This record gives sequence, structure tokens and C-alpha cells, in this order.
Amino acid sequence: MRRLWLLFAQTVTVGLAVWFIVASLKPEWARELASGARMTRVAPSSVPVMEAPANSGPIQNSYRDAARRAMPAVVNIFTTKGTRQPQSPFMDDPLFRRFFGEQQEEKQFSLGSGVVVSPQGYVLTNNHVIETADEIEVALADGRKASGKLVGADPETDLAVIKVDIPNLPSITLGHAEQSRVGDVVLAIGNPFGVGQTVTMGIVSALGRNHLGINTFENFIQTDAAINPGNSGGALIDTNGNLLGINTAIYSRSGGSLGIGFAIPVTTVKTVMEAIIANGQVIRGWIGVEPQDITPELAESFGLAKKSGAIIAGVLKGGPADKAGMRPGDILVAVEGKPVTDTTDMLNLIAQLKPGNKARMTVLRRSQESTLDVVVGKRPKPRREDREEDDER
Repeated sequence: MRRLWLLFAQTVTVGLAVWFIVASLKPEWARELASGARMTRVAPSSVPVMEAPANSGPIQNSYRDAARRAMPAVVNIFTTKGTRQPQSPFMDDPLFRRFFGEQQEEKQFSLGSGVVVSPQGYVLTNNHVIETADEIEVALADGRKASGKLVGADPETDLAVIKVDIPNLPSITLGHAEQSRVGDVVLAIGNPFGVGQTVTMGIVSALGRNHLGINTFENFIQTDAAINPGNSGGALIDTNGNLLGINTAIYSRSGGSLGIGFAIPVTTVKTVMEAIIANGQVIRGWIGVEPQDITPELAESFGLAKKSGAIIAGVLKGGPADKAGMRPGDILVAVEGKPVTDTTDMLNLIAQLKPGNKARMTVLRRSQESTLDVVVGKRPKPRREDREEDDER
């Protein structure tokens, strides 16, 4: 028994001596042995590196599942437009054309993004992506391509619907933008600068942004997720991969992202999309007035206790409002019993009215409240010249 004890003591002593030598000369080996990590040599002459065990568990704070669900439904959109150079006066001379040939048409190319919202082939994008296009090509994330046919567009919300004929289309799930709150994490997916499909992360910076002069009807989700040229028409999604909005614009002095991007909420997107698919256009109510917001100065001059409502600065002669007795200087304070806070609110409330129906509107005239029954008209399509002027402003 004594001999066994001496043998055990000698073995322990030798082991401790070896550990002391290893710890002194190769401390990293000692740490590896203690932690159970694996040491791998890439090549005989390389430096030993630490390698984490495989399948070490889920990655915290990762949004890869959301991106994986949504990315297949986000597409690249390429548009082509034919343009001609200004006609030279010499082109009227047959002899000149004989030697120099006919004027050649030049092609202009642009790109954007889109979102597949239905397996039947409906793709949502921005109107400004396809507005002047002669040809539209849609490229899926899996490499498939097809020509796109414009179903309809709504310049006043900057939305358009394209139809493609591709089997087994992946489509995105529509989320609930009305449940979003400032601070929620969101992801933006698109094709910035044509580099390929890209995912960026940020938060909801603000909700209900309007008075930006981007569109006629504005109710934007503001985000600091990086949005750049080429992202237009792409998806803004929540952390479950559901669509919250269509990325449409950025505030930038350089042309790149400054952390102020805007997306059209899915509530607006769904309404516009369904109207375009059903009618080829969005039909809105209209009464033929020029509204103006109430400033503190105007409120004082009108003697208003409240600064809510919209001043009627002009009334179209023979229009619905004119026929109902509305006059310049009236202050519209309610539409069908719903209070009007400003001109944006007024436009949205009237746009929801069905043309041909009567709508009760409350106005203040010389501090006296009165009610007018207005037969709602159909909002005319905006002229391209008007939209170009808005873009310049």
C-alpha cells in the first residue's frame, strides 16, 4: 500500500511540474486546456488561433430571421427610357441625312427597388421609379428576371403597381404600421446605387410626418435606417420580417444617407394598391378649394381662440364648394363631424369621401359657425407640370 501511495505522489509531482513548465513557457496552451477551446493551425508556419466551438447557440440581437423572410420578396427594378437629342436644323436637308444618317435614339437607364405583395405577381414600387419608363424589368433575389407591366400609378402618394408573370413568386407579409412606435427597430431592404440587395438597420425616428412637400398626401414613417438612391420602392420591415412601409425619400444635402429617411406606411400602401388593382387608379373626393394653414398671425387677425382648421384661401368657380356656398375667408373646421386640424388633415378627410355623395362640412364665417352640404366631386389627376414644379421646390 505504501508503494502505491509513493507512486501516486510521484505521478502528481511530475504532472504539476509539467503544468508549471507549460504555464511558464506557453501560457496560451494552459488557457486552452482550462477553457476547453480548440487550437487550430492553418498551416505549419502559421500562428496558432483560437476557434469557438461550432453550434455555440443563437446569436443575440440578430435580425437574420426577419431579413431571411423578407429579402426574397424584395426585387430590383430596371427601367429604360428612349430619348432624342435636340433636332439639328441640318437634319431637314436630305443630302445631309444621306451622308450623316438619321438621328439615333439614346437610351437612359435607371434603377430602383420593389416589393412582391402577392404570389399572383403584383409588385409595389414608387411612382417616380417607373413614371417615365418605356420598358420595365424586374429582377428577383434568386436571379430570375421578367418584364413588368404597369397596372397603375398614384403620383399623389408616389406609389405604383407592376404585374410580372413569374411562377412561384415569394411574397411579403403585410404588417401593422399603426402599431409601430418611435424607437422600434426596423430594417430597410433595397438596391442602393445598384450594388445589389442590401439590408440596413435603424429605428422608427418619428411617425405621421407631413408638410414635407414630397407628396400631396403625406403620412410618413421616418427612420434612420440607411436609405440611398436605388432604395426607392424597397421595403421597410419590422423585426418579424413584416412590411411596415415602402421606402420613398431621404433628406440629404450630399445625395447619400444622412439618417433621415421616409417610408409610406403600409396602411396607405394597402388602400392605394387595392384601388389601383380594382380600378387602375385611385379615386378620391374633391371640393375645389385652395386651403391654407392657420398661422398665429392669421389666428390673431381672424380673432380665433383655436389655431385648428383650414382657411379657404380660394374657391373654384362652379366647383362643388362654390355651389354649396363656401366662400374665400371661410374656415373649414369639420368634415362629416370629424375635426380638421390643418390643411393636410383636410385633404385626407375630403379624399376619403366618395364622389357624388353629399358631405356635411362645418365652417366659421365672421366667427359664426354654419353647416354646408357639399356634393363631393372627383379629384382631378395632377398635371405632370405641377408635379415637376413641386419637385423643384
